[in-house]
Amino acid sequence: MKYGWYDLTGNVGVAMMVLSYLLLQLGKLRINDLSYSLTNAIGALLVLISLVYSFNLSAFLVESFWLLISLFGLIKFLTTKGPSSDRAANQ
Repeated sequence: MKYGWYDLTGNVGVAMMVLSYLLLQLGKLRINDLSYSLTNAIGALLVLISLVYSFNLSAFLVESFWLLISLFGLIKFLTTKGPSSDRAANQ
């Protein structure tokens, strides 16, 4: 089996997603943290890049939805963070 740069790219993406999920389960990250959605989005994108060179439809579908959901989380984070949401979180 040939191991190309795109395989490494996909493996780094998988590691990022698994690590962020592990940190979430360990209580080191919160689901509404920017870093959680950002790490998942970058990880999914890296896996999608690797799929360009070694395509698998099932993996492509899962990673596409993972990326879309992570982007939704990023947009939600960026649109709901502000002085009023910080004040509400502290109460």
